[in-house]
Amino acid sequence: MFSWPARDASAEEVLRWGVSEFGDRLAITTSFQATGMVILDMAACITGGDVQVFTLDTGRLHEQTYELIERVRRRYGIVVEMVTPDHRELSSMLRLHGPMLFKDAASKRKLCCEIRKVRPLERKLASLDAWVTGLRRSQGGGRNEVDTVSLDEEHGGIMKLAPLAHWTEKRVWDYIRRNDVPVHPLYSKGYPSIGCEPCTRAVKPGEPPRAGRWWWEGDDDKECGIHVSPSGEVRRDFDVLLEEVLPTPPRPVDFESKA
Repeated sequence: MFSWPARDASAEEVLRWGVSEFGDRLAITTSFQATGMVILDMAACITGGDVQVFTLDTGRLHEQTYELIERVRRRYGIVVEMVTPDHRELSSMLRLHGPMLFKDAASKRKLCCEIRKVRPLERKLASLDAWVTGLRRSQGGGRNEVDTVSLDEEHGGIMKLAPLAHWTEKRVWDYIRRNDVPVHPLYSKGYPSIGCEPCTRAVKPGEPPRAGRWWWEGDDDKECGIHVSPSGEVRRDFDVLLEEVLPTPPRPVDFESKA
């Protein structure tokens, strides 16, 4: 049984602890936004680049994101694993709903995210004992209570590290400037939040940072609809769509079978 880092441990100390405790069973996940780049820079200093890093390659990322990945590879000597969707699930979704399904309804947008991001992440995490994210409390929403180290019950009880949990936005950018960390070029074009190319735009002055995500959805479209089967079973539209796409009914990932 391992000992957890001190509650007041620095981001570097949390990362060093994770690498020491879990070795190649730990991986950093990043979309190469500001917080992720800070973590990569720290990890490279600690490990010399000998650390597992993966990103979710949805197949719809900005060209600038792929270019930044190449810069990371050259600067830090880090091999970035591109975790992609299951080709059968993706093919089935595109055949049934087309490549622009995410603009049809909120439930289809969530289906697209499920196939391209959520399920690939689950499959990758099933092979790990610990993972590192760039979540910060100051980002708001459901991140207000994120801890630097926690058990990720949602993903089989593996360890979840968020070294920058207590950092402010200012502190992130101060670190980037002080250490000349590469940054995503879309930040300079008004993109405070960067995801898939068709689902991300620059924000206008005065808009919140997340206003550039799925901007075509009205307030009434943010939740999945409800579907009632002939038997009277109440189900979300999303659940029905997912069942139609998957070759077999969705099954939970077996985290207990990790080698």
